[in-house]
Formats: sequence, structure tokens, C-alpha cells
Amino acid sequence: MKSTILSEKIKPGLSSLFLTFAMTASLGLAGCDATMPKMGGSSGNTVTGAAGGETSEGANSQLERCSETLGTLAVVEDQSAPWWHDYYSRYPKLGSTVPVLRMMIQQSNCFVVVERGRAMNNMMQERALMQSGEMREGSNFGKGQMVAADYTMNPSIQFSAKGTGGLGGAVGGLFGHTVGFLAGGLKSNEAATTLLLIDNRSGVQVSSSVGNAKNFDYNLFGGLFGGGAGGLGGGFTNTPEGKVLTAAFADSYNQMVKALRNYKTQTVKGGLGKGGQLKVGD
Repeated sequence: MKSTILSEKIKPGLSSLFLTFAMTASLGLAGCDATMPKMGGSSGNTVTGAAGGETSEGANSQLERCSETLGTLAVVEDQSAPWWHDYYSRYPKLGSTVPVLRMMIQQSNCFVVVERGRAMNNMMQERALMQSGEMREGSNFGKGQMVAADYTMNPSIQFSAKGTGGLGGAVGGLFGHTVGFLAGGLKSNEAATTLLLIDNRSGVQVSSSVGNAKNFDYNLFGGLFGGGAGGLGGGFTNTPEGKVLTAAFADSYNQMVKALRNYKTQTVKGGLGKGGQLKVGD
């Protein structure tokens, strides 16, 4: 009973206050789908711009960079893994994670990216044409020019969910139905991703990292005006899931680069693959 009386006392002043806030927000956020995804603990654009060699244009200032390149790298996405089938069934329009990963890696200057995907077919086709004698003299597609991949990066999505949280119930219960409409359309989208870095010569896992990202969608007037609100607040709908996933991968990559800056080789007495120290009985 006391909580009901308190709610009734608060509602008159706060109703107009929250309504004013909502109308102001609708004008200030007009044209936006949602908040920008938060990469780890920071907000802002995640992966943008371009890369050319060791230079980049329009790269996110939050992306970690290396002053010295650590080696050559191939990005391989295991599309036979369970996470891929779940991801593709939910977001078929997003496609492969590889292109955006390759761009952020090149922008960081931490690795030189080499092709090991479908474009390899075109590379081998050019070599086949050379061997057939169809290419002009001097085309120089002979043997011994392809660069080896020192490392392989394997991405995966651990968790990706839309509308994982909302504030409507809490605010509505405290301040009453009139205020509840404001937060009723505030929903969070979250994603968690993993990156594994494998040494191609030894098969040893060099590094692993997990990243996450979150953003919020707005539907400010859905609870007050219902489906007939039309264009009023209608622009505050779900942001593309790809932005959240990209931010999560950027966070994963940043965490990996930070760890690699302090890299120390793991050693085993007697040598790697020579039996190890965890002996078993006869």
C-alpha cells in the first residue's frame, strides 16, 4: 500500500518530466537506429576506413596498432563448426566474418595478411594459365613467389543475442504506467567472440582472446502510443547485428594484441612434444 501511495505522489511531476525528456530524445536521436556498440568498455565506431600496406585511412583510434609487424597471417573461418551454423541461421545476410577481421588486422600493422580463402582458386588459375603457355612473356607467374603463412587466426562467435535486457518493467513499476513507456523500448544486444592464433609450423597455440560488445535499441513511444504511432519514434529500431559482432571481434583482437606485446615463449623441460611432465604409470 505504501509503495502505491508513493507511486501516486511521484507520478504527476515525473510524468511531464519524462515525457519532455522522451520528446527531446526523439529529436536528438532522430535518424539513429540505436546507440553505437560498446567495444569492451569503450564506445564509438568499431571498424571503419581502409588499409594499404602498413598505412590505414579512417581507422578507429581505439584499434590497437603495432610499430613492428609480427609475421604473416591467414584468417580461416571454420564453417563446419557448430557456432557457424547457429550464426548463419540467425543472421544469413551478414555472411563471413573474415573480411572485416582481415581489414582490422592490416590496419593494426601487427601482421601481414595472406590469402588462404576462395581467392586462392584465382591465384592457382593464373599459375595454370602460365603453365599452359597462354600468358604473355614476362608475366612472371613462376614458382617460388607465394608467401608462407606463419600463423593462422581462427575466429568464432560464442554468444550473440538480440534484446537481452530491458528497463521497462523496473521503471514502470516504480513510477507507474505513464513513465513505463519511456524505458519499455530500451533493449540491449550483446555478443561475445573468440580468436585463436596458431603457429603453422609447430601447431602450437600462440595466443587466444575473448571479446565482447553491447549496444542499446530504442523504441521510445511504443508503450505509450501503441502500434498506431506511425513515424513518431519509429526510427529507434534495432541496429544491424553486424555492428555488435564487429565490435566484439575488435575487442577480441585488441585483447590479443595487448597480450602479444608481452609475449613470452612457453617452454617444457625436455622439449615440446617429447612426453611432457605429467607422467602416467605403467
